[in-house]
Amino acid sequence: MTETQTRATVRYLGGETGHRSFFGGTHSRSRIILLGVFIVSGLIFTPLIGWPGLVVGVVGSGVTLLVTTRTHRGTIMERRTRRNRWKERVSSGVDAFVPYDIAAWDQAEQALRDARHLRGRARRDATWEAQRVLTAMRSNPDGADGMGWLQHGRGEPGIGWHAPTGEAQYLSVTFVVTGQLRGIESTSVMTRAAEGWGTFLANRAAASNLVGNVQTMTRVLPADTAMQEYWVSGALDPAAPAEAVASYEEVLRLTGEDAMVQRHFIIISWPVNQSFADAAAKYGPARDGWRGLMAQEIASTLRGLEDARLGTVEVLTARQTVAVMLHQQNPSRPIDFVADVDPAHMGITSHDEFSAHVVQGIDPIAGLPVEWWHRTAAIRADAMATAPRTQLWLLDLLIGRDMQFIRSVSFHIHLIPANDAKAAARQDLVRDQAEALSRHEAGKFDTDDTDVAMSAAQRRRADLTAGSHHHGAEWVGYITISARDRDELARFSRQLEETCAGSAGIDHLDWQDSFQSAASGTTWPIGRGLATAGRSMSSRLYAKLAGRTEKESIS
Repeated sequence: MTETQTRATVRYLGGETGHRSFFGGTHSRSRIILLGVFIVSGLIFTPLIGWPGLVVGVVGSGVTLLVTTRTHRGTIMERRTRRNRWKERVSSGVDAFVPYDIAAWDQAEQALRDARHLRGRARRDATWEAQRVLTAMRSNPDGADGMGWLQHGRGEPGIGWHAPTGEAQYLSVTFVVTGQLRGIESTSVMTRAAEGWGTFLANRAAASNLVGNVQTMTRVLPADTAMQEYWVSGALDPAAPAEAVASYEEVLRLTGEDAMVQRHFIIISWPVNQSFADAAAKYGPARDGWRGLMAQEIASTLRGLEDARLGTVEVLTARQTVAVMLHQQNPSRPIDFVADVDPAHMGITSHDEFSAHVVQGIDPIAGLPVEWWHRTAAIRADAMATAPRTQLWLLDLLIGRDMQFIRSVSFHIHLIPANDAKAAARQDLVRDQAEALSRHEAGKFDTDDTDVAMSAAQRRRADLTAGSHHHGAEWVGYITISARDRDELARFSRQLEETCAGSAGIDHLDWQDSFQSAASGTTWPIGRGLATAGRSMSSRLYAKLAGRTEKESIS
């Protein structure tokens, strides 16, 4: 957790991953629920059946603490959950994805009907295979489940409409930026850049603003000299000496060899809630009002990104956004190749292994089949060393010369209005101080975890003082790496872990194994990957008191 702000360029990240629980600390929901069940069970059954009831409560609570204790490989419960999830995915057939095709669907349905006429084991095997084919055939890949388009015309901003299973609806728009820094810049330039980005986030965290989440995504890929070659093909003097032509070709080869370039994207998400519907109703009926409101929101975001000193800012069309997604699944496709893109078809045939998302695609330049292996890891606050960091703390992950492999680095930021963030910080600080006081009165040494969490809560409370123009934020980061085969992916995974543990100060990565295909979507430009925490009672009460906008109001 951190704060969006407009002044400091050095911030402390790490130390806490969520708000304090009833039992103190940032325990997982599973631990809290199980402890509550066993404690209540012990209180109920001990008077009824005597000591066996007490044993159930004590032993159950002890086992709960054991299986929910976090290690660098996760908890025992999390590992068991991953294994069970993987077995269920394989048995049901959702570990594979095939783009929906009506002819192939009819063929699979016919195979399923034919299987019912068989007997014994042959019937079971044929039915299972046919059902797997039908299950694998879906409209969207797992990483873009429930995604469609509110606006997808040529030459107009692409507005994604998302309704993921079990989550709230939202709209998203992707912006491409050239970045804040170019070459060697002074400290003052970096300071102004950090302030500009903080101002952009703070302006969109206010309760009156409709923006919900902000995602930053950087795609690191090999240099592409196609534009230079295209320019030479049209500008080259036919009478140019062969030595000069060969020399220029050598320059292009040397500059592109082992060079990695970065493409930066900003994805803004707007939750489709009552406030959004009220505002959209003033721009027209039904979906026309949505598009009218989004046109103003997109224009405002463009101005805000330009004011944040993010360089040249452009909004992507639906075809361009899908082109980026297809490139991320199949890096053999150029990232700007949109000639064959249909916004409704955003997935490529693939299957999952326990630790990899494997895509079978076509190289559009050579026309040959290719296979790419992807693996995604999450960066969470509790996995980071608590230390002061500047805006350049991820530099080695983005341009590190030791990591010559394709990757996407994405951070998701959920903006929280200052009132809600301040109340949460105050509550967390009180609970941390109460826990430290109880330990002191009991004659126990204070734990490092409590001290670190209390320091983080104190910093948040200090940042959120009245008039500071600071707001709250919840965040999570993801990294997806891509390789040609399994062995290469294993080497890259190890190399990424070493870089993160070194200069980036990330103690361990949370690999999203057992559902890597869905995890790939967390680094696509569609705003996936952050489950927002539930609103507090005071926050919900404040929203009720605010009510809805008056029909007569013009905004």
